[in-house]
Amino acid sequence: MPACKPHARRVNALGIALVLAAAASLSSVAFADTCYRDDSGRIVKRRQPGFTPVPCPPANAAPGTNAPGDENAAPGAAQPMGPEAATFPGGRQPPDSVSPLPRPQLTDYAAAVPLPDRWRIVDALGYKSNVLDPYNRNVLKADRPVHGDWFFNLGLISDSVFESRQLPTGVGGSATRNPGENDLFGSANQQFFAQNIAAELVYFKGDTVFKPPDYEFRLTPVINYTHLSLNELMGVNVDPRRGASRNDTHLGIQEAFFDTRLRDVSERFDFDSMRIGIQPFSSDFRGFLFQDNQLGARFFGTRNNNTLQYNAAWFRMLEKDTNSGLNDLAQPLRHDDVFILNAYHQDQTVAGFTSQGTVISNRDREAGEIHYDSNGFISRPEALGIETGRDYDVVYFGYNGDGHFGRYNLTTSAYYATGRERPGTFVDFNTRISAWFAAAELSRDFNWIRPRLSLLYGSGDNNPYDNKATGFDAVFENPQFAGADTSYWIRQAVPLVGGGGVALSGRNAILNDLRSSKDEGQSNFTNPGVALVGLGADFDVLPTLRMSVNFNDLYFADTAALEAARNQGGIGKHIGEDLSAAVTWRPLDSQNIILRTSYAKLISGGGFRALYPGRDPSYLLFNVLLAY
Repeated sequence: MPACKPHARRVNALGIALVLAAAASLSSVAFADTCYRDDSGRIVKRRQPGFTPVPCPPANAAPGTNAPGDENAAPGAAQPMGPEAATFPGGRQPPDSVSPLPRPQLTDYAAAVPLPDRWRIVDALGYKSNVLDPYNRNVLKADRPVHGDWFFNLGLISDSVFESRQLPTGVGGSATRNPGENDLFGSANQQFFAQNIAAELVYFKGDTVFKPPDYEFRLTPVINYTHLSLNELMGVNVDPRRGASRNDTHLGIQEAFFDTRLRDVSERFDFDSMRIGIQPFSSDFRGFLFQDNQLGARFFGTRNNNTLQYNAAWFRMLEKDTNSGLNDLAQPLRHDDVFILNAYHQDQTVAGFTSQGTVISNRDREAGEIHYDSNGFISRPEALGIETGRDYDVVYFGYNGDGHFGRYNLTTSAYYATGRERPGTFVDFNTRISAWFAAAELSRDFNWIRPRLSLLYGSGDNNPYDNKATGFDAVFENPQFAGADTSYWIRQAVPLVGGGGVALSGRNAILNDLRSSKDEGQSNFTNPGVALVGLGADFDVLPTLRMSVNFNDLYFADTAALEAARNQGGIGKHIGEDLSAAVTWRPLDSQNIILRTSYAKLISGGGFRALYPGRDPSYLLFNVLLAY
């Protein structure tokens, strides 16, 4: 046995040497390629700037094995998970369960250090405020809080309007300015000037970049001055001693409300809010049925990331100042209530089109009242038919849509009105209301040109002496349609001379409803109705200059109510062609200065000539709007 021990040691030494040589050979083969260590310590084959070259690990290396000699690699570095993993030896490997970044320790946390809010940080950087500049740092424009997280916003508007117009004007019944006049109509020339100065004061709490304010107080007083000059007496006042011109001033409160956000209902700030006070509201996209600033309470909010909106509101109608049309808080509230419930759904039918369903109830209880306007003319009841005060309950069911189908823009509106009035306009018994209205405007943009097609119909009453009133009328319309106030028929209130103290259609109105005025009169559902077919186009000649042209062909839907009011037969349906053009210039390419001029002419048709022989009226308007 002792003789065998040296031989065994030599055999063992030889075996160990052979194993070490084989391992070295395999290692040199397996790590022949060059890889790279990225910033997180992973071994990858694709080189990027700043990566450290290291030998590649063997193909059968366990996940997270470092290359030999890579003593700087992060412990447990994993193989790549990116696009290079498919070509990396060993294929795609799962990520490490432990982050290569060290865990934070308690010593890494410093004590809380107070920091100024983001508005005062901006101040510390040297940005200056300028109260005369509405577009840069300005505390009057809510660019920073006045205290805490309460903000203040000030808006100032000057709106100046001059009109030289022609309207059918009757000769004074008890006196005349021009001796020798013995016709029904006098001079149609009129000059009108109106100046409004409004201040919008808003005080609110909350950061409104991504969500509605928590609380908001808003007050908007408007100072008005008007001048009207006619060539006939009893046009500006019922008393002929007042002459043929009028100057008037009025202070109106157009907004005075409190708004609070009741709650958020989603992480995207869908909300429920409440607003109480004098506030603006529009029942549809174009102001066909109800658009005004009235006293009321409104609940509103959004759902589903603002794709659904709702309104539930009640309004008690305010009296209006006769000459300015502003709210008159010096007079008691009217006994006229409006209840509104509507809902909007965005991307309904197609993406980009919003649908709205609405139900509006108008409850009027003014049958026992007699109301004269500030010029001495009777407003309620209107001087038409039996001239008796009326009560009525009417409910409007409507659908409205606005948006685009591809490159075509579409706005549409449809209403059905049903209810009862006590008594009727021409009969001394109760009548049932059943009337309807529809309108649509289709347009398309061709670079800097947008042509438009407008269609509108409001039903008329074919028998004013039966127990059914089928003439459509609105609560308080202010239509932005078919040229809006550029149109002669929409802008001007054409009086029904010789048929009562009413107008065919009101000022800034399109329905031929035979009301004393839309401001102070009652709705009248015994009327001739209206039909309109219009073509128009807007031309954006420059970013600061727009030209608009409009052609509207106008008709009465039915003339029975007109013939009863005028005691005149054979009145045609064709009102005439309304031609208008407007130029709008924004010299600063903003809404701070807007200059507009427009001209319109009504080429009278058979129906208009039967009411006002030999007249093709027109008007010229200049408007200057300054805003801060």
